[in-house]
Amino acid sequence: MKNIVILGSTGSIGTQTLEIVRENPDLKVIAVAAGSNVARMEEQIREFHPRYAVMWSEESAKDLKERVSDVQVQILSGMEGLIEISVLPEVEVLVTAIVGMIGIRPTIAAIEHGKTIALANKETLVTAGHIIMPLAVRKNVKIYPVDSEHSAIFQSLNGENPERISKILLTASGGPFRGKKREELVNMTVEDALHHPNWSMGRKITIDSATLVNKGLEVMEAKWLFGVDLDRIQVVVQPQSIIHSMVEFVDGGIMAELGAPDMKLPIQYALFYPDRRPMKGKRVNFYDLARITFEEPDKETFRGLQLAFDAATAGGSMPTVLNAANERAVAMFLDKKIRFLEIAEIIEAAMQEHKVISNPNVEQILQTEASVYEFIDAHFAK
Repeated sequence: MKNIVILGSTGSIGTQTLEIVRENPDLKVIAVAAGSNVARMEEQIREFHPRYAVMWSEESAKDLKERVSDVQVQILSGMEGLIEISVLPEVEVLVTAIVGMIGIRPTIAAIEHGKTIALANKETLVTAGHIIMPLAVRKNVKIYPVDSEHSAIFQSLNGENPERISKILLTASGGPFRGKKREELVNMTVEDALHHPNWSMGRKITIDSATLVNKGLEVMEAKWLFGVDLDRIQVVVQPQSIIHSMVEFVDGGIMAELGAPDMKLPIQYALFYPDRRPMKGKRVNFYDLARITFEEPDKETFRGLQLAFDAATAGGSMPTVLNAANERAVAMFLDKKIRFLEIAEIIEAAMQEHKVISNPNVEQILQTEASVYEFIDAHFAK
């Protein structure tokens, strides 16, 4: 029996993780955590019988506690609750599927207590990779990527010497607006942006895919996960989403991981590595697949990708600025307060305003996030 905790259990990755739990009786969910979806959390408690459940706000926690008063489960709230369930002695794997920088502290706490990390929270490495990765090395903790692209890179490196990497080829679908120019994006709506051609994801990450900011965040994540400099990470648009990423080695050989676009595969791989388990789902039929094509990303139209490279090059606290500005801008777009192209404009303005802190600690990272929010609210609130 493998005991796991899921941070972000009501979101896209969290619910798919629970689908894997249903199909693998040797997985036991000890604790779950969510933001505000009390109704879905109640359903999960009644089905999976975790010992602990955490809601972000005390109000949501109180509501949940009343709903499940007939169930033996301890209800906690806030950051204190997230950290408490992340370090439970009986827990082996922490699945960090929670969205946002609130995932940093629980992840650090779990690493300090020797827990294996199944990482689906980009913000953890984007903003605090310089803290997380050295700590994981010191504590001899394994971090297994759950993103399909990083899982593909991880799988491609199996049995290989990472010092022989020439470059990482990080694939992108191109999102719903692939091939369009800036003038065509001016009037794109929230509904247009949420219509991803290949993947079923949460609303925020789907918008990030449309702007290509998501790919920029993945570049930064890959830098930390695999110890590769930025100039050895190349983004390649692969519209069919069959090749999930590739690694080129110094001899010119390229290893790739291919499969149907299904997030359950990298989640399950991270939970059971190095084992591979049978999994239901669609398979790639190469007779039906007409072709696999590749394109160069359009960084001029999709400014978010170039801004992410700029933030990564600046380093220090600048990736936090990009991440925080993107979170706030995407939220504003989803609320229909700004237009699609304004997302990148807001990110760029926040980056230009910021003075870089070269080696920020956790407090400085969170302070930077707060200052970015204040800047955007003061200058772009409508």
